[in-house]
Amino acid sequence: MKAYVLYGIGDLRYEDRPVPKIAPGWALIKVLAAGICSSDVPRIFEKGTYRFPTIPGHEFCGIVEMVADKENEKWLGKRVGVFPLIPCKKCSSCQKGQYETCRDYDYIGSRRDGAFSEYLVAPVWNLIALPDSISNMQGAVLEPAAVALHAIKRLGVLSGKSVCIIGTGAVGILAAQWSKALGANRIVVKGRGEQKRQIVEQCGLEYVPRCEERFDCVVEAAGTNQALVDCLGLADGGGRIILLGNPSSDIKLLQALYWKILRKQLTISGSWNSSYGYSGDDWQNAIQAMASGSLRIEPLVTHIFTLDELREGLRVIRDKAEPFCKIGITIG
Repeated sequence: MKAYVLYGIGDLRYEDRPVPKIAPGWALIKVLAAGICSSDVPRIFEKGTYRFPTIPGHEFCGIVEMVADKENEKWLGKRVGVFPLIPCKKCSSCQKGQYETCRDYDYIGSRRDGAFSEYLVAPVWNLIALPDSISNMQGAVLEPAAVALHAIKRLGVLSGKSVCIIGTGAVGILAAQWSKALGANRIVVKGRGEQKRQIVEQCGLEYVPRCEERFDCVVEAAGTNQALVDCLGLADGGGRIILLGNPSSDIKLLQALYWKILRKQLTISGSWNSSYGYSGDDWQNAIQAMASGSLRIEPLVTHIFTLDELREGLRVIRDKAEPFCKIGITIG
């Protein structure tokens, strides 16, 4: 099979690799579509993965081509999304069904081989069937959609509330869509400049590069120090802040900002990954929203490349060579 293999920081090679073998409880998946996550760029070019060599890529959907166990043959030929976090199922978090905070997890695309290839293996437990109404590219965006929903759920009841999303990446815009779907009466997406205005507005949302309002809830979806500063300024008294963006560098909190947390009596929470493995989890909710059309994916996917062209997609993100949001890869 063809795959992009990371041998070291910046050493990504497109080469032939053996099709992986499956263990009991696992399935062989032919990858149909994948997304390039913003985290893939530093993972490939700056920080590396947890071991080398590794095939990156954790946002994807595919079709089950082989299973190891007879009782799992019902999955053969099915299109699936895949929860990329493989929990230990032993730690205290796992015992509570809170798999996203597992203390000893494995992860497709960073700790084990991922989706920038023609095939990969995953536990059957991590598979979720896709209805015919969901396209392959929508299936590839399920992971960031579930991550965005997980953060918005942590804000609590949104009916009648105002929400500001800081950040115009795919997860930020998805978080704004979820805020609308879950009943917020005012949603604003705050970005830098005008590059993402059209994408945001195509999703039926309001975009602002500057804002003087105060909001009941603010979501930090950029991962920068300035975004945190903006959150503390835009949150109203008694407001809630959710930290969602992966930090691009150290985040520093000056004394004046700390005072804002105290004097506004702000509640600040983190959000990590997504809930999975039970009825009504974030992944099932995301599939239902995509199938119903209440979650708009098409405006977010600004570029689509083939697997052979993956390097070009990485270049667009790394060099910010042109406006982009979500970059998709077609494989199957």
